[in-house]
Amino acid sequence: MTLIEKALPLLGAGRNALNSFASLLDLGIRLYISKVFFLSGLTKIRDWDTTLTLFREEYHVPVVPPELAAFMGTAGELMLPVFLTIGLATRFAALGLTFVNIMAVVSYWHVLNMAEPALAQHVYWGVLILVILLHGPGKLSLDAVVWKRMKHD
Repeated sequence: MTLIEKALPLLGAGRNALNSFASLLDLGIRLYISKVFFLSGLTKIRDWDTTLTLFREEYHVPVVPPELAAFMGTAGELMLPVFLTIGLATRFAALGLTFVNIMAVVSYWHVLNMAEPALAQHVYWGVLILVILLHGPGKLSLDAVVWKRMKHD
């Protein structure tokens, strides 16, 4: 038996262990992104009058009236993270949060382009959301359970 033949079982075991950690990483990314956006939504509903003032005077959401933009943005920040957390309709939720993130950057560009760390945060969140969009929710999700059942039916 060659050295390579002896190493193959160990390599296979190592690959399986890494795959297990990948599932935990998928979950960790989903939970982190969920927390960021959900906490932002909670901040907005704590003082709705201030939120409306910010959307009227500070944020420059294109096309959409400030009141509607405030409602849509807050609703997205509160509802989509719940789906992301439990891993249900995960890619849909990630796509929605991508839109929320892009709108935040566009609407607040006049401040973010002067505050490099704040802009970098949005880029970081965008990259993590992109991982979810491209990679999927991972094995530790309701989506995985649903897809598994659909394959067996």
